[in-house]
Amino acid sequence: MPYELEQQTAVKAVLLAAQLCQQVRQTIRPEAIEKKDRSPVTIADYGSQAMICRLLRAAFPQDPIVAEEDAAALSQPEMSSYLTQVCDHVQQLMPDAQPAAVTDWINYGNGQVGSRYWTLDPIDGTKGFLRGEQYAVALALVEGGEVKLGVLACPAFAADPQADPNAGSLFVAVRGQGVTVAAIQGATLGAASSVQVVRPEDTANFRFVESVESGHGDHSLQAAVAAAVGITTASIRMDSQAKYAAVASGQAALYLRLPSPKTPDYREKIWDHAAGVIVVEEAGGTVTDILGQPLDFGQDYRLLHNQGVVVSNGSCHAAVIAALREGN
Repeated sequence: MPYELEQQTAVKAVLLAAQLCQQVRQTIRPEAIEKKDRSPVTIADYGSQAMICRLLRAAFPQDPIVAEEDAAALSQPEMSSYLTQVCDHVQQLMPDAQPAAVTDWINYGNGQVGSRYWTLDPIDGTKGFLRGEQYAVALALVEGGEVKLGVLACPAFAADPQADPNAGSLFVAVRGQGVTVAAIQGATLGAASSVQVVRPEDTANFRFVESVESGHGDHSLQAAVAAAVGITTASIRMDSQAKYAAVASGQAALYLRLPSPKTPDYREKIWDHAAGVIVVEEAGGTVTDILGQPLDFGQDYRLLHNQGVVVSNGSCHAAVIAALREGN
C-alpha cells in the first residue's frame, strides 16, 4: 500500500508527541517562552518537535523536515532550566534523551522545502494549549508541491460529539485513500472509523468555524461571507488545525483564513495548514486560496503563491469564492 511505512512512522511519532503534550498540560502550568515574533512557545512545543523529528530522521534519513521551531533560543545558557524541563519530559517517553541530543533532534526540523519533505507544527495553537482549550500536533508529507499524507492529533477535540470530549482524536489521511479518525486513549488508539464532511441539508452543523485570535484573519468579512452562503448560526471559535478537524468530521461547513486588513501581504505558513488540508480533502471537502486556486506547498515555508485559505464541505465552496470576489 502506498505510503504505508510513512503512515506507520507518522502515526507513532504524532501519538507520542500528543502524549507528551498532555502530560505537560496535566502536570504543570506551561510557561510560555516569548519568540522573536512575539508568539508563545512552550517546553511541550520543543519536546513534541524533538521526538517527531528523531523518529522521522531514523526512518527517512534523506527527507528534509520543515518545522516551526528551532533550538537556537533553547540552547542559550540562560535557558538551561527550560532545556532541562524539555529533556525531563522527553525522557519519560524516550529514556536515552540527553540535552545535546534533544537540541539536535529539534534542529532536524530546520530543513528546506524540496520535491519531497515533511512539514511539522509540534503544537499548532499554543495559546489554546496554554488556555486548556484546542490545539493540534500536525504532521504532513509533501511531494511535488502536494500533500500526500497527513496526521493530525487533536487531543481536546472529539470527532464524535457524543463521545468523551476529553478523549481527543487522531486523524490520518493518505491521498486517494480517504481519512480515518480514532480516539486517543493515552498512548493507544481506539478503533478507527471514517469521517465525512457535512451535507448541506444538515442545517444544525452547516456552520462556520473561525480562529479565537482576532488578528488571524478578517473576522467582519468572514462573517459577511458566511451569511452570504446561507450560514446563519453563530460561529464556533477555536484555535489550531482543530478547525480543519471540525470541517472534516462534519461539525462545521466552512473555515476561512482571510488576510487581515492590517497585514494584507501576509502569507500563511505551510505547517499551519498542510495536515489539515489533506484531512478535509479526503473527507470530501475542498480547500483553496481566496481566488479558488489550490494551495502550492512546493515553493517555500510560506504559501507564497496563495493568499488566504478557504476550507469547506465542498457544496458551498463556489459560492464562498464568489462572495469573496464581490467582497473585495
